[in-house]
Amino acid sequence: MGSAKRQLHLNAFLMNTGHHEASWRHPGTFPHLATDIRYYQKLAQIAERGKLDSLFLADGYALQGDVSHRVVTGLEPLTLLSALAAVTEHIGLIATVTTTYNEPFHVARMFASLDHISGGRAGWNIVTSSGDATAQNFSLERHTEHHSRYVRAREFVQVVTGLWDCWEDDALVIDKQAGVFADSAKVRPLRHRGASFSVKGPLNIPRSPQGHPVLVQAGSSEDGKAFAAEFAEAVFTAHQTLAAAQAFYADVKGRLAACGRSPEQLLILPGVSPVIGATEAEAKEKEAELHELTIPEYGLNRLSQLLQIDLFSYPLDGPLPELPDVRDINGNKSRFQLVAEMARRDNLTIRELILRTAGARGHLTFAGTAVQLADLIEHWFKEGAADGFNVMPPYFPGALEDFVDLVVPELQRRGLFRTQYEGRTLRDRFGLSRPSARASYEMKLAD
Repeated sequence: MGSAKRQLHLNAFLMNTGHHEASWRHPGTFPHLATDIRYYQKLAQIAERGKLDSLFLADGYALQGDVSHRVVTGLEPLTLLSALAAVTEHIGLIATVTTTYNEPFHVARMFASLDHISGGRAGWNIVTSSGDATAQNFSLERHTEHHSRYVRAREFVQVVTGLWDCWEDDALVIDKQAGVFADSAKVRPLRHRGASFSVKGPLNIPRSPQGHPVLVQAGSSEDGKAFAAEFAEAVFTAHQTLAAAQAFYADVKGRLAACGRSPEQLLILPGVSPVIGATEAEAKEKEAELHELTIPEYGLNRLSQLLQIDLFSYPLDGPLPELPDVRDINGNKSRFQLVAEMARRDNLTIRELILRTAGARGHLTFAGTAVQLADLIEHWFKEGAADGFNVMPPYFPGALEDFVDLVVPELQRRGLFRTQYEGRTLRDRFGLSRPSARASYEMKLAD
C-alpha cells in the first residue's frame, strides 16, 4: 500500500478522570462522576465530534492500586459501551475482555450483541490478565503462567470466531407467509473439542453486522507478538522512542506473512498521552502542575506491583534496586521491560521514575503545542513506527477537548486524517475486510 493511500487512525482511550494518576485532583476533573453514564456519554460525543476511529476501554478483574490516592473504580466495559452506542452513530466501541477468566461462548455472545446494538462498531481487546489479585477473585491462589495463558488464549479466540461463523450471513429468511424464520442448513454447530474447551454451538444470536467484531490485542511480549500476528487486526502498544516503535512495527508486521496475512491487515497503534498548550512553555507548565499533584505513595505502590519488588524500603531519591529477571515476571512482561529500560537508560531515581510514568504508565507522554504534536504523529506515521495512535488524555474532559479541537484540525489540514466518517462499521474505518462466514468456518474445520 502506497503512503499516499494510508490513513491515520486515532482512538480515544477513556479512563475515569484521565490517564495521569493525579488527574482526579486536577481542578478541571470530576471524580464524583466516575460511575455516571452521562459523563461518559459526553466524552464519547466529544471523541465522535473529532471523527476519531473508536473509543477504547481497558478493564481488570481486581481492585488494583491504593484506593486512598486515586480513582480506581470504573464501569464494566461492555455494559458501558452498550449505553454509549445509543448516543453515538459512527465511533467504534472497543472493550477489553480477558481470555483467562471467561468462557468463549459468553464472550462470543456479548460481542455479537454489542455489534448488533451499535450497527457494526464493536471491537474486542484480547488480554490474558495479570496478577495474583485477579486469580484470587476466581478461586485460584496464583495467576496462570504467562505462556500457558497465551496457549489458552489462542484456543479461546478460535472458539469465539468459530461461534461467530456458525451463522451464515443470509441464514435469516424471515418469511412470515411460509412460516420460515431461518434456514437451518445455514446455521451449523461448531463441535469444538480442544485442550481447554469443549463447545458444541451454534451461537444463539445471528451473525453480527461486521461478521467478526474487530480483534484487538495489547501485549508486546514474544508470546503477545506471536498471538498478534496470528489473530489481531489492531495492536495497542507502548513505546518511548521512535527507534523502539520502528523496531516493534517491523517485527510484528514481518511476522504476518508466515500467518498468511498482509501488512495492511494489522494496524499498530502506540499510546500517547498529550498535554497541549498555546505555547510549549504553557504545556510544560500544565504538565508540571499535574506532576505536583502526584502522591509518591501511590506511585511506589504502582511501580512495586509492576516491577514485583517492594520499593517502599528504598530512598525516593536513590536509584532503583536490582530488579528481577524478566523471565521471572508472571505479569506484564513487556511493560516491565519498558519501564526497567527507561530507568536504566536515563539513570532515573525512584522519584523521577514515578513522575515519568505517572502520566501514562509507560506510554509516550508529550507536552507541547498542537502543531508540535501533529509533527510527532506525522513523523511516526511516515517513518514506519505507527499506523496511528491510541490517544490517552491525561485528564478529562479538557485534554480530550484540546486534542479534538486543536490537534485533529491540524492533522486534517495536512491531509493525514479524515474530515468525515467513511463507511458504516469499525472495519470500514480501520480499512479491514469483512470475513466470510463459510470460508472461515471451513478453514477452522480443516485446522
